[in-house]
Amino acid sequence: MPRNSKILFILTTVVFVLFFGQSLKAQETRNDTMKVYAFIVDGDTIPGGRMPDVNVRTVMLEKWRSYWAEWSRLRNAVYVTYPYAKAAGKVMNEVNAALVNVTDKDERRKIIKSREKDLKREFANKLTNLSVYQGKVLMKLIYRETGNNCYNLIHEYKGGFTAGFWQTIAIVFGSNLKQNYDPNDKDRAIEIIVQDVERMYGQRS
Repeated sequence: MPRNSKILFILTTVVFVLFFGQSLKAQETRNDTMKVYAFIVDGDTIPGGRMPDVNVRTVMLEKWRSYWAEWSRLRNAVYVTYPYAKAAGKVMNEVNAALVNVTDKDERRKIIKSREKDLKREFANKLTNLSVYQGKVLMKLIYRETGNNCYNLIHEYKGGFTAGFWQTIAIVFGSNLKQNYDPNDKDRAIEIIVQDVERMYGQRS
């Protein structure tokens, strides 16, 4: 190849590389650029975006279905009976305080009967609408409020015969007036629900 032709070939190659190389580089730059959403936080622009929502579904095992059904039943029973237990506990505690220094039987009976009428007037009709299950929960909550089971309370206020009679009725319906309240063990679930109710109404810390 003649010398002039070689020089022309080299110059042509250089121009081709410089021109088309810059063109390809610009094209690559354009293709590498992606528009994204951004957020401005304290003056800084931060790229961001929204990922598509994903629905995750699973099948609840039968044991958990039964667990949550029982929990809901207990929670509803506590919600229904807790106001009654609070009111009854308040009256009973007031009666106990009034009876501390009273030794005369007639006077004690008079004090008890006066508050018994208050309880009947306030709750008699409402309590008859409770289910047996709700009644069991109510007795637990009364123990919680008074520190005494229902059998002892009836025995104190109405005598042993009456307490025994109602204990027999309770047993027939699958209940027990002598049941206590153990917030740290078997009645832990009730205690958790009660504390949630109390926080909701701000009744206790």
